[in-house]
Amino acid sequence: MKKIEAIIRPAKVGAVCEALDRLGHPGLMVTEVEGHGHQKGLEQQVRGKTYKVEYMTKACIRVIVHDADVDKTIEAICGAAVTGQVGDGKIFVYPVEDAVRIRTGERGAVAV
Repeated sequence: MKKIEAIIRPAKVGAVCEALDRLGHPGLMVTEVEGHGHQKGLEQQVRGKTYKVEYMTKACIRVIVHDADVDKTIEAICGAAVTGQVGDGKIFVYPVEDAVRIRTGERGAVAV
């Protein structure tokens, strides 16, 4: 099993969730996060004054998938999240050693 974590634009959350649902991944987590990449934030002008915005608001989508589903899941996320502009986000893939369904005690892939 793998944990796929996608940091994306908040406006793309709905499209990414729909793409994951079409793949058959009904379980996911979405959280709001703040941070910056190589650009180190951006400058915005409000009423003639320039302000440095250090941390950009992004959405983090986490989903656990079977090893065989990693590539198609990444393709679905990229296809739904891409705008072609700086700040589209990143995807990280982590190994998942085990999973436990608390209600039943089931373990492993069946618990996901």
